Amino acid sequence: MVEAGYETVAREIIKCTRCPLHKSAIRRVIGKGSCNPKVFFIGEAPGKSENETGIPFYGRAGKELDKMIEYMRLSEEDWMVTNTVKCHPPENRKPRTNEIECCKPFLLSQIILLNPKIIILLGNTAEKSFCPGRKLEWGVPVEHEGRMILKLYHPAALIYTSSKKEIQRAFIDKNRDLWS
Repeated sequence: MVEAGYETVAREIIKCTRCPLHKSAIRRVIGKGSCNPKVFFIGEAPGKSENETGIPFYGRAGKELDKMIEYMRLSEEDWMVTNTVKCHPPENRKPRTNEIECCKPFLLSQIILLNPKIIILLGNTAEKSFCPGRKLEWGVPVEHEGRMILKLYHPAALIYTSSKKEIQRAFIDKNRDLWS
């Protein structure tokens, strides 16, 4: 799939029926941002707004992600965001392991094709998806399968627990050299 290029990967995502999530999907949510990013953000799953628009991080969490990107001093050319799964799980539940596994070839293809400098995992679901069996520390960069990765709080967590905002900013300040 990688050899065929990014547009082919996107077409394959749109027509995917590998797991039951496709049955309730209005739109597949492929990604948003640069095709040559320094930073590749991976979230959990599309929410209701994302399902309707096809745009990741479109709702309240998206506004919080925008603030985070601005604080990181990233330009539009510097980042891309996607999710571990490309279809909205019913009732906003977390994606199941089998659903994540069905979408993983798409995610890995995106990473190979975009070749970001760093991958930022937004929350525990992204961590479990991208590096199963490995527990990362919040805000501590590590090398994983030849790539630098960093686990930060999901933007939704910052909305519901505002005390994490200052902690998140400290993680960002400590790691700016990873994407500068």
